[in-house]
Amino acid sequence: MGPATFARLPQIDEVSDVDVAVTGVPYDSAVTYRPGARFGPSHVRESSRLLRPYNPAQDVSPFSRQQVVDAGDIVANPFFLDEAAAQVETGARDLLERAGRLVTIGGDHAIALPLLRAMHAQHGPVAVVHFDAHLDTWDTYFGARNTHGTPFRRAQEEGLLDAEGCLHVGIRGPLYSGQDLIQDAALGFQVVTSDELDDIGTKGVIERIRARVEERPVYVSVDIDVLDPAFAPGTGTPEAGGMTSRELLRVLRGFADLALVGADVVEVSPAYDHAQVTGIAASHVIYELISAMAPRD
Repeated sequence: MGPATFARLPQIDEVSDVDVAVTGVPYDSAVTYRPGARFGPSHVRESSRLLRPYNPAQDVSPFSRQQVVDAGDIVANPFFLDEAAAQVETGARDLLERAGRLVTIGGDHAIALPLLRAMHAQHGPVAVVHFDAHLDTWDTYFGARNTHGTPFRRAQEEGLLDAEGCLHVGIRGPLYSGQDLIQDAALGFQVVTSDELDDIGTKGVIERIRARVEERPVYVSVDIDVLDPAFAPGTGTPEAGGMTSRELLRVLRGFADLALVGADVVEVSPAYDHAQVTGIAASHVIYELISAMAPRD
């Protein structure tokens, strides 16, 4: 029972002060394979109804230690990518005037670029911790510079990122060329592959992330396809051999002492989901991120 908001949280117009705003961007016109992520925000909200107020894994009550609200969706034009990006950036900036932090439910990964523009306006260059099967630092797709596979290259070109603090986690699967990893490294990203996770474990991944980002402001971007299709079938570009949901949640629980400024969880495509498997995973990812943002004092 309760409102059709994320985790049954109050809507933004029901409170005066906001620490964390959860918003959706129902946009997927920049995908290169399966569509449907425009329905991700409503699906993840529906899948979040069972979330409870106390997080024993982090020993925190994330909704009582900070005011978390559902800010509804940001409208994004489904026909014109540049206009959609401008709308997302404006919507994010407006929300950041009221909220200390913003957590966004996608939508496809192209929305990360305008979100990072909004973050940069407030915090300057940020360290990006990017969970994904794919690098998303390609130059173009079909000649297009702004797609769900290019946001972090564009962000680095625009000076939005702190090149000394960025890394990918969960990368796996075939690439277009051996140059892909070389070009990615030239943009400043370190990579923790899915195979490396087997060797160093979740604790090792957390240590790599902490060593990389240090005291920098951190933006976390989670493409749900970082999870193996067994744990997240409802996504646009699935790749075999991914993280388990337990592994991903365990890593995110190590973020409480990072300077988190915002996050997104993207690429949930409910048309390919079954029994809310992907939606539930995404809702728990958001829950752990909000929990990590909660003050511990």
